[in-house]
Amino acid sequence: MNKFHEILVKQLARESHFVTDDNELKKFVIIDAAFNMNKRLVELLIEIDELKQKFFSEIAGHWVFNINMFVQYMENKNFLNDSYTRYRNKIGLNIGGKFLNQRNEVSLVWPFKDCVLEGGQSHEDQKRPEIFFNEILAQEEIDQLTEPKVLTNWKRFTTEGEQEVTELKRNKVGLLKENFIIKGNNLLALHSLLPQFEGKLKLIYIDPPYNTGSDSFKYNDSFNHSTWLTFMKNRLEIARKLLRKDGVIFVQCDDNEQAYLKILLDEVFKHNYLYSIFVQVRYPGKTLVEDMDFQKLIETIHVYRKTNFTKLQKEEAEYDFDKFVWNVKEIGESETIELGGKKVEILKKGDYIIEKVKPNKDCLKEIWASGKVLDGNSSGRFFRDHLQGRYKLDGLGVLYKVYGIGSDNLPFRYFTGPKKEGATKGKYYQGVPQNRLENSSEQKRLLPIINFYDLADYFGNCRHEGGVELRSGKKPEELLKNILELATIKGDIVLDYHLGSGTTAATAHKMGRQFIGIEQLDYGKNDSVTRLQNVIGKKLKPKGEMFDKVEYDKSGISKAVKWQGSGDFVYCELKKYNQSFIDQIEKAEKTETLLAIWEEMKIHSFLNYNVDIKKQDASIEDFTQLHIKEQKDILLEILNKNQLYVNLSSIDDEDYKVSEEDKNLTKSFYAIREEQDKIQMKADL
Repeated sequence: MNKFHEILVKQLARESHFVTDDNELKKFVIIDAAFNMNKRLVELLIEIDELKQKFFSEIAGHWVFNINMFVQYMENKNFLNDSYTRYRNKIGLNIGGKFLNQRNEVSLVWPFKDCVLEGGQSHEDQKRPEIFFNEILAQEEIDQLTEPKVLTNWKRFTTEGEQEVTELKRNKVGLLKENFIIKGNNLLALHSLLPQFEGKLKLIYIDPPYNTGSDSFKYNDSFNHSTWLTFMKNRLEIARKLLRKDGVIFVQCDDNEQAYLKILLDEVFKHNYLYSIFVQVRYPGKTLVEDMDFQKLIETIHVYRKTNFTKLQKEEAEYDFDKFVWNVKEIGESETIELGGKKVEILKKGDYIIEKVKPNKDCLKEIWASGKVLDGNSSGRFFRDHLQGRYKLDGLGVLYKVYGIGSDNLPFRYFTGPKKEGATKGKYYQGVPQNRLENSSEQKRLLPIINFYDLADYFGNCRHEGGVELRSGKKPEELLKNILELATIKGDIVLDYHLGSGTTAATAHKMGRQFIGIEQLDYGKNDSVTRLQNVIGKKLKPKGEMFDKVEYDKSGISKAVKWQGSGDFVYCELKKYNQSFIDQIEKAEKTETLLAIWEEMKIHSFLNYNVDIKKQDASIEDFTQLHIKEQKDILLEILNKNQLYVNLSSIDDEDYKVSEEDKNLTKSFYAIREEQDKIQMKADL
């Protein structure tokens, strides 16, 4: 490396954003920064005279950044041509002197550049300088990549514990009637759901990585807007196919990407936008640094429907007069008048006490006003003189402005109720429509759908919900309860393909919805499987008691929905092929282990088509001289990413060693046997 190179590398390395954890320059992050006229990059280049003279031109007394010249220099095959780069060149991981992700061909397969979620990341505490493998795929390889996969490691969890899966339940019309948690890449798992669930799901809720660079998923600096949107688009397009015609999707995000996200959703969902929910997730100064100039308290949930026919369900509220109707006691003289075609009893003369019942668990009463109604006072004048404008009362028992009877363009408010031995115990109705006066105690009304939820308390206290813990990003069950009540009824199918710690599945199960959850990351003892086991509960026989008792999760919405445990769910995984080698490579701590993995890869894996195995073996000594992280990266690049999991079409191929149990259950999942029976039946006819 010449002196100019040394100066450039040293100067660029001053910005931590441009450097990996191993102190190597992130070449393509820097190139991306140049195209975006990154202020920090320009400052670094212009403050060193040698760099300024090379990459800037003086025009009318101003220095103008020559982006093309800088990018060409960065892309030069000799720049940063270290031992790692030379080794990649030697074994064939380049074409015509350029790496695969530098060539123009990548634009041909842009929609599928993110072959693997998180570029091999399997734990949330991992951080990689490149989030995707970004490798070239021909169209036939794309078709192969998204083909449905073989499923393995089947387990059923009930109150009796873990059990063997012997069959999969279906409803009367043949639709799978099971709760599923599927482990594996969510893009590929979504494609695997299509054969059985296309057009069958009522609700999809996702809480994807927010692309902040600092969230618990450790999505890194190169996971920029365009790549994040590609990542989202690939999955949303499949998700839309899974929805019923009246299905809806709720996508949660923060300000970092929500504006970009809405534009993408407009495109994917054909502008079938319903509304956005704004959720307060934290309090200022309490859960944030107090001296921040700007504090982000709100997250956004964009809501879209598949077609124009979807209607969200408004909440029904009974006219529970004990909670939000004024009770009037100790009434003296009264008379009945006709008002709006109804007979209504009004005060004429006597003492009165007006009280309300607070909407708390004890229904404590609070006196609002007392006094006398003078002879000759009309009910309208009574309200005007004594109550109008003094109090406010909403549907939950909060004070509400009072208007007089008969006021123009205002709802009627009046006394009515049964007489009691010469006195009247009346009720003051808050804008109850006249057509609901009769049998009013049984009437219900539809509450408006609001777009703001103050759930900061729930977010602040949900860390341990379900008996699992997630440091950040965990959503409270109360949020999902609101969403499920809006968009679903019991028995509907709900999907979350960023399942995380399992809030969506847990809430859906407690509320009687069928759920499907997909997750790739391994959360260990805090994952969704553990949580759902806690939700379903475990049968125990208390000492000294005759009958079993189910011990179940009592956190979250359990009390509100009277949850007492029960039910079951099925766990399965996409059957790994090359992905198993990726897992081994990630776990390896020594070069000797990686060399052993390479020997297995040569025999049993699918390798990148342009890798020269003989050159790799001939250069193995050079390989051992690389840093262990670089050795891992080389082996990961050598693997063909289109063969991460076993395709359904290869289920009977002996090379993949699919067990008879997995064959039977996978075919049952895709209803392959039933289709074969139908074909045979037609042939017999």
